[in-house]
Amino acid sequence: MPVMKGPTVTDHPLRYTLVNELHARPFPVLSVPSSAAFIALMSDDGVNRDRAADRAHLLALLDRHGSTHPQPDATHYSGPIGRSELKWESHTEFVTYSAFTPGVSPRPFDPAEAEVFPETWRADDPGRCATSVLIRVEPLAGSEAEMMARLEDWFVAESLAVSSVVDGAAIVAGDFRIDPAGHMRFAVFARPGTSARRIGRIVQRLCEIETYRAMSMLGLITARDLTRRLNALDPQLSGLVTGLDSDGRPAEAALHELLSIAAELESLSVQSSFRFGATLAYEAIVTQRIAALREERLGGRQTFSEFMTRRYDPAMRTVKSTEARLRAMAERAQRAAELLRTRVDVERSAQNQELLASMDRRADLALRLQHTVEGLSVVAISYYATSLAAYVAAPFFEAAGFEKPIAMAALTPVVVLAVWLAIRRIRQAMH
Repeated sequence: MPVMKGPTVTDHPLRYTLVNELHARPFPVLSVPSSAAFIALMSDDGVNRDRAADRAHLLALLDRHGSTHPQPDATHYSGPIGRSELKWESHTEFVTYSAFTPGVSPRPFDPAEAEVFPETWRADDPGRCATSVLIRVEPLAGSEAEMMARLEDWFVAESLAVSSVVDGAAIVAGDFRIDPAGHMRFAVFARPGTSARRIGRIVQRLCEIETYRAMSMLGLITARDLTRRLNALDPQLSGLVTGLDSDGRPAEAALHELLSIAAELESLSVQSSFRFGATLAYEAIVTQRIAALREERLGGRQTFSEFMTRRYDPAMRTVKSTEARLRAMAERAQRAAELLRTRVDVERSAQNQELLASMDRRADLALRLQHTVEGLSVVAISYYATSLAAYVAAPFFEAAGFEKPIAMAALTPVVVLAVWLAIRRIRQAMH
């Protein structure tokens, strides 16, 4: 029987790319014993870092060992470099290099293990080192007391964190301190029978915990710098808000000063928003990676989770409180500005009313003056009109036997009335 085919459906052009992204960064597969060297590099401006320079730096390392190159737009790569297996990943702010090497050196955490990334190659880093980690993977042998003695010899006892992880598959330890060679160090003791893939996941999670812890701590530096500026702006803002009704300062002057503070707060918010947002995201990853270890207490020592609660969480709370303080100050400045704008509008409305009243008074005075001028105009025009009329009518009055004064007296009322009627008609026509 022939197979019935349904209608052809066109795939989204990125369908396979997006699915493959889920499987693009597999965990390493590590044998026991083995060692791992890990570095994370970031630029001063991680968001706008030069990705072409990052790729060129990777190719320079691969060319030292004659290894194949990744695809031009690749964001991850795995391949051999000498005896080690290299894993490279490009993230938003940083790039990471992991080198996994079979076996361990006789000297625990020998700085020579990091020479898989040569100093001459490191000198050409396009960024700065955010973290450098050495991880030593050994089989779990001997008693717990012997292992603890070794850990106390390797690490600083005061900050040592030890726990059994992944349902007892391994024991991990570290003190989250940088050694004299500049590396953070972790130890992994794998129980017999633990698979190489599980060991690889544990090592990868340790690298991620340290990387995202280091990146998130950048937010603390931003918070401290921001706090100093907020400490200077807070009294100014508080003084303006409390003095709105008491200092007698003109509202417009206070509004200009308040708008200046609000503009600076907005600028600080824009400058710090990315770092604070990234810090919260990195903190969530650190918390999730530690939870994925499924820790169990060992030998009464603090676990990684407890270490983070004591040493790391306060820094993250500082970042969150600083961000909340900046947001609250910006909102307070905005509310105060709205109040001042209302006050300015009320004052301007009062000024406009006074101006209108003054204009009304001036208009009334002008009208009175106009009437006065009109009256004077009637007198002046009548005077000249009467003189002209007297000259015209003089022969007629002399013929009738009237003298000039009598003629002038007779003409004046008539001329004044005529002039007044003419001016009134003109004024009515203008209105």
